[in-house]
Amino acid sequence: MDRAQGLIVDYCGEQYRTTPGDRFVIGREGDLSVDDDNAFLHRRMVELVHADGLWWVVNVGSRLAVTVSGEVGTLHAVIGPGSKLPIVLPSVALLFTAGTTTYEVTVSCTDAPFGLGPEPVDTRATLVGTATLGAVTLTDSQLLLIIALAENQLRRVGSGPSELPSNAAAAARLGWAITTFNRKLDNVCDKFDRAGVKGLRGGPTQHAMQRRARLVEYAIAARVVRPDHLRLLDADPAPAHPAHVD
Repeated sequence: MDRAQGLIVDYCGEQYRTTPGDRFVIGREGDLSVDDDNAFLHRRMVELVHADGLWWVVNVGSRLAVTVSGEVGTLHAVIGPGSKLPIVLPSVALLFTAGTTTYEVTVSCTDAPFGLGPEPVDTRATLVGTATLGAVTLTDSQLLLIIALAENQLRRVGSGPSELPSNAAAAARLGWAITTFNRKLDNVCDKFDRAGVKGLRGGPTQHAMQRRARLVEYAIAARVVRPDHLRLLDADPAPAHPAHVD
């Protein structure tokens, strides 16, 4: 067994090893069953296969996207049904949302062709002014909204499925009126949609729950929000009735 060419798949602290020639299946059924009770999750969601000298993440589902994220924001890619992506970093996270639940699986590649860059530094002790994150500039309250929606997952990074809070629960967590929360959510989704993030534009076939789940999945994978941001939820709450609309 050439372990230098294998993968280590980690879910909820349980590890699985694969070697070239294996076809490792993740989904409601398969080598790794992340949740056999979620009817929204494909029986076969992801396959990990070795071909052409590389390991590949293959989305074998028919409806759901898979987000592949590098350890420190070094990679962010979304692969749709029928698409695949090579694993080029020592460790990547696979995130996918089915219904109201987001799943995260960590995959380590011992012979990845590329290494990691330096850890990004967040010097903000508190929220002051605006935060520029990639191509999107967020106000303080918009960043707090994303953190509130992502709180459950941020507290359980790498430890399994995370349920998305309702709008009412997230608004209460922030001390906002539900109308304020909904308005800010619309604005945040519009900003990321204009920046090219898919799945955030509402429409006849785009339910609010799917949009919120996609926002959280993207924010976690792109490191827009990280576990160290949770401290901001316990700071002085943003006003429930701001003087202007963000």
